Amino acid sequence: MPEARREPAAKVIDLSRAGKGNYVAKRGFLIEAAWFAIEACIINNKLVPSSALRVALLRLFGAKIGTGCRFPHPLRVKAPWNLEVGDHCWFGVDVWIYNQALIRIGSNVCISQGTFLTAGSHDMSTTMDLHVEPIVIEDGVWITSKCVVQMGVTIGRSAVVTPLSVVHRSLAPEGVYGGNPCRFIRKRFEGRCPS
Repeated sequence: MPEARREPAAKVIDLSRAGKGNYVAKRGFLIEAAWFAIEACIINNKLVPSSALRVALLRLFGAKIGTGCRFPHPLRVKAPWNLEVGDHCWFGVDVWIYNQALIRIGSNVCISQGTFLTAGSHDMSTTMDLHVEPIVIEDGVWITSKCVVQMGVTIGRSAVVTPLSVVHRSLAPEGVYGGNPCRFIRKRFEGRCPS
């Protein structure tokens, strides 16, 4: 009987050798530990319906948040010192802002429930080192429920991202986008087209 041909073993990256890549911690261990406790007990707590308390604590730990923002629901923020939010923004329940690098959100932005913004990922082909890049969400954007926005992305002014979409490339202004990968669907406003 002929011997079965063996394929060479697939390469495996040794995770014990992965490093911080270009990530730089901007606060010391004690500040990060204090934030971890505040986030767990208050920011991500369904029993705390106070938007004003969430905003005050985020600002206390370095977030820049404009006026009239609504944070009435539990959410997660990895590093408030890497968060900038304009005026009159709304955040839905269970939004996760995983901001190892700056996440800048303009004014009049709605980020709906279950959305995950991540400013970091790993080098999947060599070392699994952490790599971070900022996310910019311009004025008037609506990111609907359960979307994922990945590092290095800019979402243009007044764009809409439909539910369950994955944004891994920058999006032009005033378009409606959806899917995985996220693609242009149509114009948001009549008589205008995306740049």
